Amino acid sequence: MNHVREQFPVWGTVVDVDCSSRIASESSLHAGLQKVIEFCKKVDEDFSTYIDSSWVSRLRRGKTTIDVCPDYVREVWDLCAKANYLSDGAFDPWKVADGFDPSGLVKGWAADICADMLMAAGAEHVQVNAAGDLALRGGYFDPDAREIKPWKIGVVNPDNRAEVLKIFDITNGAIATSGTYERGAHITDPYTGMIAIGAKSATIVGEKGWLCDALATSVMVAGTEAAKWFGQDELAGYQVWAIDRYEGTSWSN
Repeated sequence: MNHVREQFPVWGTVVDVDCSSRIASESSLHAGLQKVIEFCKKVDEDFSTYIDSSWVSRLRRGKTTIDVCPDYVREVWDLCAKANYLSDGAFDPWKVADGFDPSGLVKGWAADICADMLMAAGAEHVQVNAAGDLALRGGYFDPDAREIKPWKIGVVNPDNRAEVLKIFDITNGAIATSGTYERGAHITDPYTGMIAIGAKSATIVGEKGWLCDALATSVMVAGTEAAKWFGQDELAGYQVWAIDRYEGTSWSN
């Protein structure tokens, strides 16, 4: 089993990539990983709100319009609109300071693309961890048991990062957690313009990384009111697990 793991800084955080394969050589995995790194840098260049030349920065300043942006920027714009609809407006990247900011969706979207790029390079087992937004493919190969098992993804206590509160077993799919882990209280409630107080931590598990990412952000805003969203057909198979901001209790669908 050929195995490659690397961490690299991008998007103001660190992305951790772990991939292995019995059929692809180590050099092929490294080549696939290099393409992933280049793609992540490109995503930062185009979607960052801190880079003046990015497409998102130009949109925010009114220097361009969405109809002339590249296809992938328009794709993210459309996905943001879909997430806005599915969350009853709790996810709204147009109602933030200084204009459109898709940061609450882009990492999950990009992590999925990275995982698929590695699979195309011959990887059979992939984990892409973009600071709480994970894309998972093929489970992981346990060398001791000589068998494939689901990836075990732990959710830590937002008040004590040494404590794991919940573990999800995922073979294929995505998981995203939003909370005060890295950036403190940073999510804006689009209804009020104030800091979101709906939940202390929110984790979503499902098929698509972009939707898990956006819904995790949305649950931080809406709290237990978000439970009703998961009855929608489009969210069949998506699971939420959240920690209440005030009582410290957890809830799930």
